[in-house]
Amino acid sequence: MELIGTALVVDHDEDRLRSLAALVETLGYATEVYTDANAAREYLHHRPDLDVILCEMDMEGLSWDFASRTLKEMDVQIPVILISDEAQADRMMRALRVGASDFFVRPIADVDALKRSMDRCMRQRQVRRELEQSRHSLEAANTELRGTIKMLEQDQQAGRQVQMRMLPATPLILDDYVFSHTVIPSLYLSGDFTDYFTVGDHFVTFFMADVSGHGSSSAFATVLLKNLFARKRSDLLRRSDDTILSPSALLKRANRELMDLEVGKFATMVVGVLDMQTNTLRYSVAGHLPQPVLVSGEGARYLRGEGSAVGIMEDAHYEEHLIDLPDSFMLALFSDGILEILPPKNLIEKEKYFLEVFEQAAASPEEMVTRLGLDRVGTAPDDIAALFVSKRG
Repeated sequence: MELIGTALVVDHDEDRLRSLAALVETLGYATEVYTDANAAREYLHHRPDLDVILCEMDMEGLSWDFASRTLKEMDVQIPVILISDEAQADRMMRALRVGASDFFVRPIADVDALKRSMDRCMRQRQVRRELEQSRHSLEAANTELRGTIKMLEQDQQAGRQVQMRMLPATPLILDDYVFSHTVIPSLYLSGDFTDYFTVGDHFVTFFMADVSGHGSSSAFATVLLKNLFARKRSDLLRRSDDTILSPSALLKRANRELMDLEVGKFATMVVGVLDMQTNTLRYSVAGHLPQPVLVSGEGARYLRGEGSAVGIMEDAHYEEHLIDLPDSFMLALFSDGILEILPPKNLIEKEKYFLEVFEQAAASPEEMVTRLGLDRVGTAPDDIAALFVSKRG
């Protein structure tokens, strides 16, 4: 007969033990037999691959209350069938209270009932095994996942350090002009980026970029943009290519390169070229919110501009504006993450509130950072980048 499973048979009476073991074997089960309760308990410590335990209810040297606690402490999930010479209700209730799966009275007349009970115990045991295997598999998967997450976090932290080193020096002081920035990422890596650098003797080109999404892929797009601006700066010296002095031309190049990248990333941007000799600003806006804010003795106002985000349409058009700057001013560019932490609920009210903050307190970039609460933000709901250009009168 093909073996169905394995049963542990325990009885201090050797004759009854042999008789019950023989019966169990005829039902298709291999048997392990013990006449000593302590020896049987020691056997269970090895966690054998048992399917069911058949044990005498009045086993010598065995307290079932103690046995029940022991099995729980050992985390033994093997079903137990108790057998007794007496069919008393209180004994059956006690058997069930200590965790027995079934109760039979000797002599066992209904052998089919015993087989059904043992088969049910075996199926129960199999389900518990499968659950245990699933638990171990989940624990192994969780351990592997934690290791992967830790590795990703280390990669993100390393990438974060690289990205921070890509940012320009802050503050950068050029005569009466001061450039400064701050970046608060929602994750380790940021999709927001800013840069500024001198071009020739009296120009400074700067930009604010807010790449869609978060994390590594968005950060890689910021690397591409920084590389683009660096190449164009070099092209002015090597090829007399003045793209670096044209915000709209720079946006067109950024649009083309993000489209060619084919990673589904786009970016809103503001690009500006400051002429320190004439104190003028040439700028273009590519779908960026909030728009740049210019603060002077006359108050605070948005620098308006139209244009779609770069990386969306091949034939995108970008306006270029030229304005005279006040003798003393502060120009502030923010990524849209700043809108997430402003108190008002809708965009129109947020933009109004944002402008009011500048009108009420705009003595310095540091004061604006404090007033907007950026110095108290640990991890932002969205990346936040800020660029300040100011001139002292």
